[in-house]
Amino acid sequence: MPVAATGTLLAMTLDMATIVLLLGFTSAIAQQPLALTAILRLDGSSLTSTEVDATVTRLMKNANVTGLGIAVFHDGKISYLKTYGQSDTEKGSALTPDTVMPAASMTKAAFATEVMLLVQKGVLNLDVPIQQYLPKPLPEYEKYADLQGDDRYKKLTLRMLLSHTSGFPNFRWFEDDKKLKIHFEPGTRYAYSGEGFQLAQLVVETVTGKSLTALMEEDLFGPLGMTRTSMVWEPRFESDFANGYDEHGKSLGPQKRSKPGAAGFMQTTLHDYAAFLSAVMRDEILNPKTTAEMLKPQVMIHSLHQFPSLAPETTTAHDAIKLSAGLGWGLYTSPYGNVFFKGGYDDGWRHQGICFSSGDGLLIMTNSSNGDQIFKPIFDSILGETSYPFDW
Repeated sequence: MPVAATGTLLAMTLDMATIVLLLGFTSAIAQQPLALTAILRLDGSSLTSTEVDATVTRLMKNANVTGLGIAVFHDGKISYLKTYGQSDTEKGSALTPDTVMPAASMTKAAFATEVMLLVQKGVLNLDVPIQQYLPKPLPEYEKYADLQGDDRYKKLTLRMLLSHTSGFPNFRWFEDDKKLKIHFEPGTRYAYSGEGFQLAQLVVETVTGKSLTALMEEDLFGPLGMTRTSMVWEPRFESDFANGYDEHGKSLGPQKRSKPGAAGFMQTTLHDYAAFLSAVMRDEILNPKTTAEMLKPQVMIHSLHQFPSLAPETTTAHDAIKLSAGLGWGLYTSPYGNVFFKGGYDDGWRHQGICFSSGDGLLIMTNSSNGDQIFKPIFDSILGETSYPFDW
């Protein structure tokens, strides 16, 4: 698999003119080489874009990663944005900053931000039982009929759903009988759950009377200039989209979802998701108080690994960094400040975003099931020692 040595680059200094350029760039502009700048690492040292190119292309080739994009943040602003490799190996199409890819579970962070915006507006309350927002008992909804007879559903709140403490499995299809169950007392411990986010979507759409697609376009994507992002597949994405590739480099095609899903259906690009992360860091979506609430530890994480989510094995190995769950985000502490992060994993897609309280950070997006194999060396090379719990 050939990997473009130069990739598609947008590298810039941090003055206002550059930020305006970044927020308004088109695919054509993204193809134009701009003056290269040094990238600042967490410890204050720097490396050149040439060094980044050499490291990324070598790692991609060794791990058979089809396409990859990186965005680097400094002071909460995007300081470096570049893509490498291909979006479609058959056509020989290059991955660009505007190439549409599924966000996978990074969708959850955007959705949680939308929920917090509704909380900030007084439309929702994190601690009111969600049943109070629904016109009929939850088990009377077809998708939640399995909960009939388990009154623990009455205790569920948005805080529990967004912090993965609902007691639900990740998804019901992982259950032997494919039925939805509450596995522990809601609010008592962490177990990653896409089901919790899907239920939160039902609440949000019921209360607002809007589809999640329309709501997030109105509140997030439109205001942030995320012109190639949506909760469903849009015809406008046909001009530049990526196929996902499995571990052997076989194309799995694109994902063209017709219905929104808060747990992982968002379509986005490297440029758009980087703009979202920058806006979160700079309190451009939520006010500082609401952002702090979203990024406040809700529960310590003691699971040995994130998946399988209900595995009984526990550990205290990550207590030193205070690994915990916020509302839609993972959290930990580092020598360079508090950190919030979110990854996205699906067949053919591997993404990871990490942001420090200093405003530094890194976003990696790939259209390859091998992508996560090279996350750590890229983190180490571009940021330095992050204390990120890769073993979790």
